[in-house]
Amino acid sequence: MSQDQASKKDPDTQPISLNNPDFYINREISHLKFNQRVLLQALDYGHPLLERLKFLLIFSSNLDEFFEIRVSGLFSRIDLEQERAGLDGLPPEEVLHKISEMCHPLVEQQYKILNEQLIPEMQKENIHFVRRGDWSDAQKDWVKTFFKENIIPVSSPIGLDPAHPFPLLVNKSLNFIVSLEGKDAFGRETGLAIVPAPRSLDRVIRIPDELCEGGDNFVFLSSMIHAHVDSLFPGMTVKGCYQFRITRNADLDVDMEGVADLALALRGELASRRFGRAIRLEVADDCPDALIDILLEKTKLDRSNLYQVNGPVNLKRLMRIPSLVNRPDLSYPSFTPGIPKGLRDRKSMFTSIAKKDYLLMHPFESFTPVIDLIRQAAVDPDVLAIKQTLYRTGDNSPIVHALLEAARNGKEVTAVVELRARFDEEENLALAAELQAAGVVVVYGVVGYKTHSKMILIVRREGKKLRRYVHLGTGNYHVGTSRLYTDYSLLTADEDICADVHKVFQQLTGMGKIERIKRVLNAPFTLKAGLIELIEQEITAANAGNKARIIMKANGLTEPDIIHALYRASQHGVSIDLIIRGMCCLRPGIPGVSENIRVKSIVGRFLEHTRTYYFANAQPSIYCGSADLMERNLNRRVEVCFPIQSSSLANRVLYDLEAYLEDKSQSWVLGSDGEYTPQTKRDLDDGVQNRLLQSLKN
Repeated sequence: MSQDQASKKDPDTQPISLNNPDFYINREISHLKFNQRVLLQALDYGHPLLERLKFLLIFSSNLDEFFEIRVSGLFSRIDLEQERAGLDGLPPEEVLHKISEMCHPLVEQQYKILNEQLIPEMQKENIHFVRRGDWSDAQKDWVKTFFKENIIPVSSPIGLDPAHPFPLLVNKSLNFIVSLEGKDAFGRETGLAIVPAPRSLDRVIRIPDELCEGGDNFVFLSSMIHAHVDSLFPGMTVKGCYQFRITRNADLDVDMEGVADLALALRGELASRRFGRAIRLEVADDCPDALIDILLEKTKLDRSNLYQVNGPVNLKRLMRIPSLVNRPDLSYPSFTPGIPKGLRDRKSMFTSIAKKDYLLMHPFESFTPVIDLIRQAAVDPDVLAIKQTLYRTGDNSPIVHALLEAARNGKEVTAVVELRARFDEEENLALAAELQAAGVVVVYGVVGYKTHSKMILIVRREGKKLRRYVHLGTGNYHVGTSRLYTDYSLLTADEDICADVHKVFQQLTGMGKIERIKRVLNAPFTLKAGLIELIEQEITAANAGNKARIIMKANGLTEPDIIHALYRASQHGVSIDLIIRGMCCLRPGIPGVSENIRVKSIVGRFLEHTRTYYFANAQPSIYCGSADLMERNLNRRVEVCFPIQSSSLANRVLYDLEAYLEDKSQSWVLGSDGEYTPQTKRDLDDGVQNRLLQSLKN
């Protein structure tokens, strides 16, 4: 009997409970494994030097958000005595312990990579971070003048005494704890002060070229403050100055029950994000224990939440470096995105889309046709109405400008603005106000459900009839990220899909019962059930002796019902390939449960953002969507998952999926032990990689 035959038979003869915690990977641990894979890109010599620096800084930014949202959530569960474990069986206390065990070596390796590899390699390329001990006399004079003219006027040092208790410091702000000796003008002798670094100043400042011997030369703001902190405390002696940073709970907690005005409630909550509960303390590694103990006491944290770092505590601010140096040879080569032949004549997007569907894959294909569609709709006298969801748009968005123009031209324009797009809430509040001022009807979706779907609906008069045109995407209406993320855009005039999108907008802006939708799967109503039904079709095909196969590509897989369905499919012999970039709670390769499932993660130049689902026995067989396979997306968000009905376009997407599966340059394979193994080491520094991988076992 073959393995596949055995796996088909086992569910009937030897049923296995799929609720065994050993069958699941903790989502927080899986999230950290993803961040580990991002960090390891900084060691991959297949990437240009400045891109390797970016990966290191992306890791830092990801880790910040992980603490602000995920770790703070675990703290809250413990505070509220919500100790119930997840599918993996780990209670919050144990998860926090494992996070601490993993994060400390990760952070240590991050700074080793920066100090021992990236900075020396940048020096070889004549990009220098000039340390205080290496300043020339002329540079010292310039720093002193800069400090006097730019830092002192906006600095507010805080001496600690009964009248000046430990300040409530802004989330992730750069600060210094200073030990002092002597008495001040009022005779106070407290011995301690806090110096918040001015938030208005860059953390990395370019030294004037005439003061250097060539190349690009930078100095850290923290170095300037260290060098001249004594001038902030005249007449006193500075005994020590050490940088630190506090990470706080940044998850907004808006009570949705009884909210009369979501925008007003969100504005009130945004202010508290900067001063939430302390979650993590980062300090310079040379800071004395006595001062560390004071900081821990004031933040109500223990040593497991302490990270002592050998370098700047706010590494994300180094992200400006690539734009401050003119070194295209140290970055990815630029390329020009293509445009399908039928969309190159941009006189009438409507004529082109009316003839056939178009599927664009960004950034390899340009986002320009999507912008052209909305721009033409704004000025076309035959266009009567435009409806669009907006989650993230970016600054100076051409999409937003087109909506504003459409409203001024008398079109019926409706924008569903998601105010709770994480860390873009403030921008979206301003966006909503701008749209309303121009006459756009702005709604905020449905309270309790984030509107994460990416939809444009255009209604146009053509002769005596009204015709609808639709854009559906897997990414955001953000021109910048369309050049950085891989995403699909579908442009269609298909009557059924357009009618479905119209009904989804009706659900968002109006009230009423669930309407029957023909082609599109939408959360929170039909998407999860629809995906499970498609998985069950493959099980039926396998049981009938037919070839059965599933390919799913998403950013995360954590939803229990989807995982159970995939386990059942594997037990019945369905061949399953999962391309999951980030979190994956499914454990592949378990005998009798998931031996027919393979999981890989791709981390490379572009953020692999497409959500694509293939079912060999379905018609249509390909779906793309805005939703990941996670609880929040399938149960608590408004999402759309749309079929690719054109056989040529579906074959193209399947070809893309197969290319991902064949990739061995940027791929990591998930084992049944929960560990990821690179399919090839390329030019990775094996010594550092092996140390890092070894330190993160278990």
